[in-house]
Amino acid sequence: MTDLASVSVRAPAKINLFLRVLAREASGYHQIETLFTAVDLCDEISVDRAECGVSIGVTGADVGPDESNLAYVAAQSFLDATSASTGVHITLTKHIPTGAGLGGGSSDAGATLRALNVLHGKPLQASELLGLARDIGADVPFFASGLGRALAWGRGDRLLGLSGAADLPVLLALPSVKVSTRDAYSQLPVPTDRMPGMMEPAAFERWDGVAAIAVNEFETTVFSAHPELGALRGAMESGGALTARLSGSGAALFALFEVVDDARAARDSLSSKWPDVRFVVTGTLADQPVPTSTL
Repeated sequence: MTDLASVSVRAPAKINLFLRVLAREASGYHQIETLFTAVDLCDEISVDRAECGVSIGVTGADVGPDESNLAYVAAQSFLDATSASTGVHITLTKHIPTGAGLGGGSSDAGATLRALNVLHGKPLQASELLGLARDIGADVPFFASGLGRALAWGRGDRLLGLSGAADLPVLLALPSVKVSTRDAYSQLPVPTDRMPGMMEPAAFERWDGVAAIAVNEFETTVFSAHPELGALRGAMESGGALTARLSGSGAALFALFEVVDDARAARDSLSSKWPDVRFVVTGTLADQPVPTSTL
């Protein structure tokens, strides 16, 4: 097989169509139950062969030191696991805002794993990629799976892929306020033992069924600390959305619409009333973008 020189991939954001916190483990990690959906707001990643080691160049948002960047961590993990004889340079262009609950860093890590697997001729099976992803972070397995929609449990690493519902327009609200995930978890009253909810599979086959069960348990504490986010969610929902919710621990919010023109009309209306918030009309993805190669 001819060695590939470069592989590119788009790393999508995610929204949580529902999110429940089940329990806090003795280790301090939290078990969750959530419905991930990828949306078409994407970072751009290219992985190129290098002589040795891992290097990364980032444009866009400041994501901190290279060694703590999750794409960098993912690349090092992949090279170690495969005993690769060459290194890699990562080029990352950020479009997903950081600290927004949209999974940008986790998506970069998952997409990097998938891209490197293609670059190296797919030495790892899907289960092995998920094993690497599990050790990197809570949301990374979803992004490493390539699924567009999935139920997740545990630390977000137990996945059940879903299909059936057509893609739907999404309005994202991206406020300038930042919400610390660590603080959001620490302020949330969490039981020591709580069972996952009982949900009928048919609920996921129609978006109105998904909207009916949409919930995010971070909203109570996050909206208490940032009441403007609660007001914004209410305004988005009253604009004709099927549902509007906080994504992850925030601060981004999303609204699902049946018609893209309605999402655009809501964007235009809300933009005039919330000038400090960036509104983006996008859509759900049936599958995450596939890595593409260059010889």
